Amino acid sequence: MSRMLRLMWIVLAAMLWLPLESQSAPPIQGGQEALPIIAVAELPVEARDTLRAIKQGGPFTFPRDGVVFNNFERVLPEHERGYYHEYTVATPGASNRGVRRIVCGPLPECYYTGDHYQTFKSIRE
Repeated sequence: MSRMLRLMWIVLAAMLWLPLESQSAPPIQGGQEALPIIAVAELPVEARDTLRAIKQGGPFTFPRDGVVFNNFERVLPEHERGYYHEYTVATPGASNRGVRRIVCGPLPECYYTGDHYQTFKSIRE
C-alpha cells in the first residue's frame, strides 16, 4: 500500500510542477479570444479541396454549400448577419454531410471546424 501512496504523491507533485498551458486562456484580440491557427498544409485533404473550390467560386459538392453561417455559437469574431458562409468538408465514409466545415468571411478569412462548430481554427496559407 505504501508503494501505491508514494506513486500517487509523485504523480501529484509532477502535476503541480508541469506548465498549465491547457488551462490558460488564449490571448485576447479585439475583445475576443484568439483562435488557434492551422496551416493549409495541415488541413485534411478534403478540406484543402473544399478551400480550393471556395477560392475558385465552385463547383461545390453539397447543395447547402455557401449558405449564410450565423455564428450562433459566438466562437468566431462577431460580424453582421451574412458576413460568414459555410461549406461542407467531405468526411470519408459518411453517408451525409458529416461534421466538418469551412466557414469564410471575405477571402482570405476562413476557419476550419472538424467537430460541427464546437471549435474552430483560423486557416493560414
